[in-house]
Amino acid sequence: MRVFFNSSHDAHDGQGEMHHGRMVPCFDNARRMGLIRDAVALAVKAQLVDPADHGMAPITAIHDPAYLAFIENAWRDWQAAGHTGDAFPYIWPTAGLAGGAPTHISARLGQYAFSSDTPITPGTWKAAYWGAQTVVSAADAVMKDGEAAFALTRPPGHHAHANRYGGYCFLNNCAIAAQYMRDKGAKKIVVLDVDYHHGNGTQDIFYERADVLTVSIHADPKDHFPFFLGFADETGRLDGQGANLNIPLPGGTDFGGWSQAFARAMQKILGFQADALVVALGVDAHEAEPICDFKLVTDDFNRIGQMIGRLGLKTLFVMEGGYAHDVIGQNVAGVLGGYLSQAKT
Repeated sequence: MRVFFNSSHDAHDGQGEMHHGRMVPCFDNARRMGLIRDAVALAVKAQLVDPADHGMAPITAIHDPAYLAFIENAWRDWQAAGHTGDAFPYIWPTAGLAGGAPTHISARLGQYAFSSDTPITPGTWKAAYWGAQTVVSAADAVMKDGEAAFALTRPPGHHAHANRYGGYCFLNNCAIAAQYMRDKGAKKIVVLDVDYHHGNGTQDIFYERADVLTVSIHADPKDHFPFFLGFADETGRLDGQGANLNIPLPGGTDFGGWSQAFARAMQKILGFQADALVVALGVDAHEAEPICDFKLVTDDFNRIGQMIGRLGLKTLFVMEGGYAHDVIGQNVAGVLGGYLSQAKT
């Protein structure tokens, strides 16, 4: 399996994050990538590939230009305002505070951020930009020859909306990849999100479209981030009615409950008759995860990979969440190894 690796991922290096009202070390940190890279290289004899630069076109196909300009220049504007340390929002344009068009960086951070957990650092744009190039390069390879690929990158992406960032995410890598594959000839795409947290950004981006089926198996948002999206009654709108499936699960879910949810997802995916599959590969459903409460074990991730392989679709894996350093590499390698044991491509 080819592994496209974002070697610029560590340019995004937050000093800390706001987590339930207090500053803590960033859960999404650079050490994650080396652990995954080494484990995957050992377990599945992966071929490491550098991404090519496909420019801004695949990114602007998903994200609002004004939002992109903000993310690219936010650190410069933060410094110009005299601030030091990572950039965080502290005020939001909520109901009753939505007037005017403020230009101050603190106001614009609140304009574009939906959560306070995601620092902007000197290298955030570089890391996010090359993350997008990594997924586009991997998607391009899959479309050319049908062989599966893995885009190993951070910051993650599935929480990013077309014009909002949060949940550690700035550019929606899975959405960028799915749209690129559509532009390269795939008529219908499935985005399957197996991260512990709901892929709210991906859902929102494709919610009114019939050509991309979004499926997410995740912790119930009534108790877990992102809280305001990811419920079972969200099934799509307009042309996209019926093209979104959310399967929220209660805290403490083990592989028995998770696999039942996957069986529902599999039925929906097979009925959609897609040309390709993008997997938002979060492995934070493991029992050792520091900010999650599912009860999967490492062997279960190999089983998840097998189930994905049995879908029989051209497949691109895109790295999302997973923060337990002791097991993250083995869990990702387990998914990819399980997939390769079953897949025909």
